[in-house]
Amino acid sequence: MDAAGHVPRKRFSQNFLVDDSIIHAIVRAIGPRAGDNMVEIGPGLGALTVPLAAVVRPLHVVEIDRDLIARLREQFPDGRVVIHEGNALAFDFASLGSRLRVIGNLPYHISTPILFHLTASAAQLQDIHVMLQKEVVDRMVAMAGSSQYGRLSVMLQYRFTLEKVLDVPPACFRPAPRVDSSVVRMIPTPDSPRARDETLFGRLVAAAFAQRRKTLRNTLKTYLGAAEFEKLGIASSARAQELPVSSFLKMADYLAARSA
Repeated sequence: MDAAGHVPRKRFSQNFLVDDSIIHAIVRAIGPRAGDNMVEIGPGLGALTVPLAAVVRPLHVVEIDRDLIARLREQFPDGRVVIHEGNALAFDFASLGSRLRVIGNLPYHISTPILFHLTASAAQLQDIHVMLQKEVVDRMVAMAGSSQYGRLSVMLQYRFTLEKVLDVPPACFRPAPRVDSSVVRMIPTPDSPRARDETLFGRLVAAAFAQRRKTLRNTLKTYLGAAEFEKLGIASSARAQELPVSSFLKMADYLAARSA
């Protein structure tokens, strides 16, 4: 049981942020302003909710734990916080309108699915500030050529500019997780090139990284032949982790045009 009398639930990956200096650092990084359209995923015991709701009114929150929802309703009875009860993976973030700012300490066991879910609303987003497992954030921001660069890197960098904001050690939480955490800033890039067929783009990226040690001529042999790689100016002897996002986009657009 935490200091506030709530028993953290493992099935919801509940690790509550309790370090005041880190809380203040995250709020400074977010830079909330009156008039912001903001939603917090997993407010928990309100470590970020309280300082954010003091500036942003109303502040939307998405919470699945009914006990925590009851606490939030008692804590914010005046409507400053609008509570959306349910799973963030099923929530329609676009329904909250445009220029939406998303923040939260994401449940680590579903953090990647939530990130992909948020990409569906990228056109409505202003920015995202979320805390995740450090290893995941390192993969998100990794550049081509890095051993950490992979499918997650490509699919998120395709839609967002990514920046690690700060690292958060386990001691800043109750209960303390077994891993380090990091806060990442994600800013949509609406003016960057988009794939002609985004479903095809996603399949191509997944196939390329399915067997990381193999070359493109092996992982993408059902998509492109040797002459086509040469035509595109992409070495078939390269591995997926060596290619920038633009190369995946070039291959996907070529395939989309070929099948048109």
